[in-house]
Amino acid sequence: MQLIPRDMPPRSVWALEQAGLHPLLARLYAARGVSDPLSMDVSLAHLLPPEGLKGIGAAAVLLADAMAADQRLCIVADYDCDGATACAVALRGLRMLGARHVSYIVPDRVVDGYGLTPPIAERVKASGADVLITVDNGIASVEGVATAKALGLQVVVTDHHLPAAVLPQADAIVNPNQPGCTFASKSLAGVGVMFYVLLALRAELRARGLFTADAAGAPLAQPKLDSLLPLVALGTVADVVKLDANNRRLVAQGLARVRKGHMPLGMTALFVAAGRQSAQCTSQDFGFALGPRINAAGRLSDMTLGIECLATDDAARATELATQLDRINRERRDIEGDMREQALALAQDMFDPEEEPPSALCVFDPDFHEGVVGIVASKLKDLHHRPTFVFAPSQADGKSHELKGSGRSIPGFHLRDALDLVAKRHPGVLLRFGGHAMAAGCTLDEEHLATFEEALQQVAQEWLDAATLQRRLDTDGPLLPEYCRHDVADTLAREVWGQGFAAPTFSEEVEVLGQRLVGEKHLALKLRHQGQLVDGIWFGRVDPLPSLAHLAFRLEADEWQGKQRVRFVVEAMAD
Repeated sequence: MQLIPRDMPPRSVWALEQAGLHPLLARLYAARGVSDPLSMDVSLAHLLPPEGLKGIGAAAVLLADAMAADQRLCIVADYDCDGATACAVALRGLRMLGARHVSYIVPDRVVDGYGLTPPIAERVKASGADVLITVDNGIASVEGVATAKALGLQVVVTDHHLPAAVLPQADAIVNPNQPGCTFASKSLAGVGVMFYVLLALRAELRARGLFTADAAGAPLAQPKLDSLLPLVALGTVADVVKLDANNRRLVAQGLARVRKGHMPLGMTALFVAAGRQSAQCTSQDFGFALGPRINAAGRLSDMTLGIECLATDDAARATELATQLDRINRERRDIEGDMREQALALAQDMFDPEEEPPSALCVFDPDFHEGVVGIVASKLKDLHHRPTFVFAPSQADGKSHELKGSGRSIPGFHLRDALDLVAKRHPGVLLRFGGHAMAAGCTLDEEHLATFEEALQQVAQEWLDAATLQRRLDTDGPLLPEYCRHDVADTLAREVWGQGFAAPTFSEEVEVLGQRLVGEKHLALKLRHQGQLVDGIWFGRVDPLPSLAHLAFRLEADEWQGKQRVRFVVEAMAD
């Protein structure tokens, strides 16, 4: 493992300090490319305007017309946390803006597969809907949109996934990644796209005189859509999209409201079920506590549970649903643990432990569960630092010959583009595929698995060089001893960190004074850091450390026996 200190441009550090930022935060933000103090302003006034999204005006007009005609709107969601929060935002927001007939359908992972398929379009029509709105899907649903249009439905696609060469013939498409869209933030999550559509719809309704900004003389007061920001923040963090300046504003605004207790009842109940304190909420709580509990419903059960939890205004119902989601998540962890052990064993059989792993890994077992293949792929990718696909048999009736695969990648290897190249070189091997640079999925017949594995490894050999395959971790260098304090750790925790804007990880040589196993799989440490004694923990590490070790670590506020302290959470050790 190479520990690479980030560059911290002195001019940027100085400018941020002059703007009043804490000196340590100034260093950290400068190291992440922030040079303009204005980009640190997380107020809603600095959000990118909705008008920059291609198609958003047409979507707003269509929805405003439909609401004026008292038409029925039906949302087609996705079965992950981004899709669930996007659906809840759409349900709540459209009703706040005056829509009287709003329903939703969420595909079943096993039965329906991903996105707006022709059968889903038929179900929407059968429900009596007039307008179909996709959230977090639809950009690849050419056939599904065509079926919906043939059935007489108007279709609005809101999505953020990368489009294929052919776009669906929807009445309106809102996707920052569609051709010709100049919106500066290409990293909006699906829930962020839907939130922006609601902002544009509110502006359209205001222009029609339904309400005004101050509500003076208008029949309706303008709804405050900022109440939806906790859901936007949750979905944005859980979908692991890049936290650019615009996404950081959305997440920061959501976090601020959650900490004050202003959030849907379902989110409150999820905090309780997860044993977390909402008043001290951080982005990590979204990514590692609430998000997985929502995702578990889509992986093992029915995402309707997750959407209902986020959409209900009944406290008792919210508690009931959050408890169910917590139980399902525990089941998911049990299944994932068993699969992970099996997958690790299968992967280790592919190469000699003394040798380098192959350029890409593909793992399949007939007993794997398709709902958790992505989580297991992520674990294998982290362990071996290779693009990784994990496959499981489809559980859909009559499709046991099909394999559902989920992949995770490493920096420098665009997974969705790799699948596209495999599909072009081997027509017919991939039945379906899609995704992003770092995460993607595909479906294929089991008889083609060996061909796919060989083809993916070929692409990896062509695209990956020795430098890319070298495991490395970007760090923020040494931590000054005066910053090894509880209040500093708390300050860092309350900032917005995540994908593309990594949480602070410091690195330097420390003296290891003591070490012992706790819980049979974690290494508790006693360290001397620049002359000061500090506790440490390395989760998942069982091998002992040398007496002097160059470690990468996070600073964490902790409480032990009623006393506040800080500890180092170790992430890696330099080779």
